[in-house]
Amino acid sequence: MTHEARCALLRAALDAAERGWSVFPLRPGTKRPALHGEDSCPRIGDCAGLHRKWEDRATIDPNRIRRAWGDVPFNVGLATGPSGLVVVDLDVPKTKGSADTPSGVTNFRALCERAGQAVPTTLTVRTASGGQHLYFTAPAGARLGNSAGRLGKRIDTRAWGGYVIAPGSTTPNGPYAVIDPAPVAPLPEWLYALLSPRQAARVVIDPPSARAASRTSRYASTALTAETAAVQHAEEGERNATLLRAARALGRFIAWGDLPRSVVEDALQAAGEWAGLPDAECRTTIRSGLNWSIARNQQRRTA
Repeated sequence: MTHEARCALLRAALDAAERGWSVFPLRPGTKRPALHGEDSCPRIGDCAGLHRKWEDRATIDPNRIRRAWGDVPFNVGLATGPSGLVVVDLDVPKTKGSADTPSGVTNFRALCERAGQAVPTTLTVRTASGGQHLYFTAPAGARLGNSAGRLGKRIDTRAWGGYVIAPGSTTPNGPYAVIDPAPVAPLPEWLYALLSPRQAARVVIDPPSARAASRTSRYASTALTAETAAVQHAEEGERNATLLRAARALGRFIAWGDLPRSVVEDALQAAGEWAGLPDAECRTTIRSGLNWSIARNQQRRTA
């Protein structure tokens, strides 16, 4: 690799750090961390006394970055959690066998349409495979984890415990490049409602105030709209599984008192029947999913 290419990767790492994004080296031309694993940890330096993984060792220190990227053309890994980011990863079909197979971009647009929301405008990176990374700032006080397919087919998210390849990096499939330099937008509330675990949601909705109650209602109703729409538009062979996921996702709002069970049951039943599922199968699946979710979510205390 040329000196210019090495300098470009160093610049990409420094640019990310200047934005407050924690970076760490990936093996040249790959997506794999270049840091040592626990089995080969020398227990010195950063790992003195305790092995530190890539998320712990990611840094915004320009001096450390210059030392790491000074001689080796490492790709740039961006640790999303420490960076305060949630990145929506819109993938492309793994095979080219069918031109009709929707991509993550197509599915995400459909998700936005079903939820009655505009496609968010935010910093967007084209991935080496031809997909897209949509960058969002994480909600204050929230600690979202990664998700795989929760929002739809070929739609993953990266937050705490995850990382993405920063623009400027290159793999054998191609480069990662910014295609929309818009400012990084806050994660939309309706997406947060679909992604947030119980603990994250309670950070927002626990305070006993009118403002918190209004926001809770917004999250719950938006989640109900999005989940029922997902059931209605589920592909054949995936309808029952989609209905079960929707029931499990909405059950927490019943447990917390944000949605009446009858409202959720009626909405999911109508969506399942509209999608072509037998009414008895819908009732069984909905009951199973709601009971499972309610049993695992504590009833939120009222003020």
